[in-house]
Amino acid sequence: MDPVTNPFAPGAGSQPPELAGRDEILERSKITLARVRAGRHAKSFMLVGLRGVGKTVLLNKIEEVAEAQGFIAAVIEIPETKRLTEVLIPCLRKILYRLDTKEKVTEAVKSGMMVLRAFANAVKVTIGEVDFGLSIEPLKGTADSGDIEADLPDLFEAIGNAAKARGTAVALIIDELQYVDENEFSALIMAMHRVSQKQLPLVLIGAGLPQLVGLAGKSKSYAERLFDYPKVDALSDSDTIKAIEEPAKREGVDFTSEALAYVKKVTEGYPYFLQEWGYHSWNIAAQSPITIDDVNAASINAISSLDESFFRVRFDRLTPRERDYMFAMAKLGAGPHRSGDIAGQLRVAVESIAPVRSSLIKKGMIYSPAHGDTAFTVPMFDKYLMRIQSKAVGQGKG
Repeated sequence: MDPVTNPFAPGAGSQPPELAGRDEILERSKITLARVRAGRHAKSFMLVGLRGVGKTVLLNKIEEVAEAQGFIAAVIEIPETKRLTEVLIPCLRKILYRLDTKEKVTEAVKSGMMVLRAFANAVKVTIGEVDFGLSIEPLKGTADSGDIEADLPDLFEAIGNAAKARGTAVALIIDELQYVDENEFSALIMAMHRVSQKQLPLVLIGAGLPQLVGLAGKSKSYAERLFDYPKVDALSDSDTIKAIEEPAKREGVDFTSEALAYVKKVTEGYPYFLQEWGYHSWNIAAQSPITIDDVNAASINAISSLDESFFRVRFDRLTPRERDYMFAMAKLGAGPHRSGDIAGQLRVAVESIAPVRSSLIKKGMIYSPAHGDTAFTVPMFDKYLMRIQSKAVGQGKG
């Protein structure tokens, strides 16, 4: 069929044509945002889930909802190699300039800019004079101690006061929160605690891998009372069908019931995989309806595409020892697995591979769903590893 009219959109953070199965989270977001906008108490929250379940898509949608409700909203992503402050400061600068107007600069907004300048100087994040404004001097004695746990709450309070003075609210939306180090995560929690105590119009909505919950609890014991942690998982059977069937119908194309059942089985309901199979099934099919034979033939292209991008980009970041650890996990299946079983596969003592396990958790490749257990953060990664290992053996490299 015509690839130009193909409705499916595989890609990192790409908005799917049908955002199925996420109504509850979006409705919760609307209520939270509306309450914050009205000056009422509402818990900030952090979406938690594996790779490929659509957390980034949801954050982008929540940004749209926030802006529609009159918020000043900003989405940032935490890279593995950067500090929180390095990406947060430019974001907060943009927020403050959006709170500014050409007609008049309120004292609260000007104060916020001065506090941000003081904070940036203290944590040694450079902001160019031209970019920031030559007339902005740091506010001495506020957010300038160099202790992020003391300074970030002062900064968030200043941002919240600036938004309140403007009669608006701020939505800070942060992706990949699992990459924030423990000290900065603690400071972030303390900052939102201050905002909550002062009832300021600033809300934090974040997302990250499953280890995010443990990281928050480890940072501050009251984090579980300050935030909620909605789980973003694979879609239900009915939502899986809807995610594939509805976009095709809007283009006048149907899937047979057998084809839909096959897609549901092979993707296990993971949104990213659904887009891949939908996309390649559409391109392979000669006409409507798309049949199980079309989907089966498309599986070759879908798996190849995932192997070359979704899976490989993560595998290529691993050291040889980390790869050995992951291959050992894969031989045991999808998981979760006991640390002792993985060590048994490698024929080493559990203690000797603890640093490797820790490194893989920091890289976001695995997580611990329970004490002593280990699981992949990437669905079906075990199958990918077995495919490349089998290929290597076939080529005489194994």
